[in-house]
Amino acid sequence: MANEVDVADVNPRPLPLVMAPPKGRGKPPRHLADLSAEERKAAAEELGLPAFRVKQVAHHYFARLERDPEAMTDLPAKDRDAIVGALLPPLLSKVRMLQADGGTTRKTLWRLFDGSLVESVLMRYPDRATVCVSSQAGCGMACPFCATGQGGLQRNMSTAEIIDQVVDAAHQMASGQVPGGPGRLSNVVFMGMGEPMANYKAMIGAVRRMVAPAPDGLGLSARNITVSTVGLVPRMRQLATERIPVTLALSLHAPDDELRNELVPINTRFSVAETVEAAWEYARTTKRRVSIEYAMMRDINDQAWRADLLGDVLNSYGDWGWVHVNLIPLNPTPGSKWTASRREDEREFVRRLEAKGIPTTVRDTRGSDIDGACGQLAAVE
Repeated sequence: MANEVDVADVNPRPLPLVMAPPKGRGKPPRHLADLSAEERKAAAEELGLPAFRVKQVAHHYFARLERDPEAMTDLPAKDRDAIVGALLPPLLSKVRMLQADGGTTRKTLWRLFDGSLVESVLMRYPDRATVCVSSQAGCGMACPFCATGQGGLQRNMSTAEIIDQVVDAAHQMASGQVPGGPGRLSNVVFMGMGEPMANYKAMIGAVRRMVAPAPDGLGLSARNITVSTVGLVPRMRQLATERIPVTLALSLHAPDDELRNELVPINTRFSVAETVEAAWEYARTTKRRVSIEYAMMRDINDQAWRADLLGDVLNSYGDWGWVHVNLIPLNPTPGSKWTASRREDEREFVRRLEAKGIPTTVRDTRGSDIDGACGQLAAVE
């Protein structure tokens, strides 16, 4: 059973609300997480601070997951608020938090500085804790079965706005707010609102902060970070050159151009063949297995012959285990014609892919009772 949680019950020191201009105007305030090592030195000089002060703040933020000035007692008391305010301005304010799965799934609706709404979801499993983050307010890809895509794109998020979602999730885990006792955030997936590859600079900046050791970043393993895309081929190729072995997840949803043109409109620019080839090139370059995301939609893309076709398409690029298919039971949006596949059709789809030697799993869906699909909570708000 889902329940809504008062922010004060979840975080004893909730982030302050930010009074801001109308949506889409201006840029988010500069934040420590936006800055490279050299830029941090420049920021220290600009603020008239010794460089070690900035390093102290970075240690609090990235290592201690702390954003409250009062907890940063190694900073001079008289200057503490000013220093933290300049380097860690509030970026996200909680609007609502919903819980499911006994409190181990926690979905947060955030308001950004300009009033835009985004969502993140923290999911605790027995062996890991994963946060699903947003990279854009809205999305411009216009996939008809996706609540976010139907809302359109408002703007790109900054590197720091992305990172702040991760820091908040890591803080929830470390402080014992999630049932199961204090723990560590281990995984990050760019599968929230937005197309990460369409906000490439901020996305890759956030990835660099995630994998950098403290106090320069969060010290996460690149192999535990997944970047999804609907198939922006040039950016997929660019990601392969970054030398950061994240997992690439391609949201394919159809193995044939006729249907994929309808489900994923970007396919009219980059065909199934071009998109899958770019995914294969990523796997070949990085030696990292690619995940093919496939939302199962009743009587739309779940026919047995499409499973056979998908297997043939993927096998045409080699058989060294470069790919894994992740079938996603569709979490339908209210009033939508798109709905989840029948279980028997889902099982047959798996059987057909496995018969062709394609490793296949069905995603463990969570949060269906808390508007779990990307964009649903923001749309309701």
